Amino acid sequence: MELHARFMRLISVLAGISVGAALMMSGTAQAQIGIGVSINVAPPELPVYEQPPMPDVGYMWSPGYWAWGGQDYYWVPGTWVLAPQPGFLWTPGYWGWGGGGYYFNQGYWGPTVGYYGGINYGYGYSGVGYEGGRWEGNRFVYNTSVNRVDTAVVHSTYSASVTNASENHVSYNGGSGGVEARPTAQQEAYAKEQHVAPVAAQTQQVETARNNPALRASVNQGKPPIAATAKPGEFTSGFIAAKQAGGEYKAPLPDAPRANVSHIDTINHASELPSHDFKAPNTGSAATNKSYQQQLNELSTRQTQDHENLEQQQEEEHQQATQKNYSDAQIQQMEQRHSQQTQQLEQQHASQNKQMEQRQSSQSSSKQQSNSNSGKPH
Repeated sequence: MELHARFMRLISVLAGISVGAALMMSGTAQAQIGIGVSINVAPPELPVYEQPPMPDVGYMWSPGYWAWGGQDYYWVPGTWVLAPQPGFLWTPGYWGWGGGGYYFNQGYWGPTVGYYGGINYGYGYSGVGYEGGRWEGNRFVYNTSVNRVDTAVVHSTYSASVTNASENHVSYNGGSGGVEARPTAQQEAYAKEQHVAPVAAQTQQVETARNNPALRASVNQGKPPIAATAKPGEFTSGFIAAKQAGGEYKAPLPDAPRANVSHIDTINHASELPSHDFKAPNTGSAATNKSYQQQLNELSTRQTQDHENLEQQQEEEHQQATQKNYSDAQIQQMEQRHSQQTQQLEQQHASQNKQMEQRQSSQSSSKQQSNSNSGKPH
């Protein structure tokens, strides 16, 4: 009973982090995915701001982004953080469009930088990969062309121009006006690697920002007074204000729906995943509808089996934790891993569903075109 109570306590904490710190998304062919709130209003453009000087050797840059606070977007300032272990790099989170709303994909630490929606966060994160530095053994080497590093103190540096840089400040992928980048096969492979959730300092940065009314988009009109901080949670000194908003701020209409409440519950385990229900095909052809429905049924069966396999794996790990009397830290690491596994599986399924939708739509269009041509006189 004691261990079960610790499970529930830590799961509750993780769920709070998932919703409050970064509500994640189920978008089109995304590299990482989460289940959270679907927002019907696009996030503001990324503000223009300077990077504060690196506070000490070993810190790495975590760019700022817009997060959802329940009624409004708020700005999470960029900041310098310590990696959870040598060799790990940060893949930023990003907003993407899917299912009629915007969802947030949580960032993560890992041996490689994965897909982050093609969003140009700047300072080495220009939309693809990371050009702000690299690991050489247990030492991180900084690219001074994109990082404010005091070379008189920090000697592990180099200077190299970056690629893929643009003046685009769009903060989301897909949808109307969003970045159109899609993950490569290599980036999709990265999404399946072992990842580590945001470190405590990053969670602290989110929570501090969430509780600061001045960082709400409706208050600062897309130009946050604290755009970046030297260290996480330090909002009273050493911070940098935005130079300007990334674009014209467009306030949501007063009666505009803000969230799809059917997605409010955060899901951290495969056992909590809903089944994938597909809309019945309606092409106007009974034969085509039957063929398409069969394809959807087969896809649904495979995805249900995926859910069951992951659920069994996670349950076995829970039993092992009970038998070996895991510590709170071990339980938290396991639950974070389960959350990531669940999110990645749903990403894979979302991609499959979108591909199926596009394939059937393309086939229907081709058949209609063919029928139209066959009726024309020659």
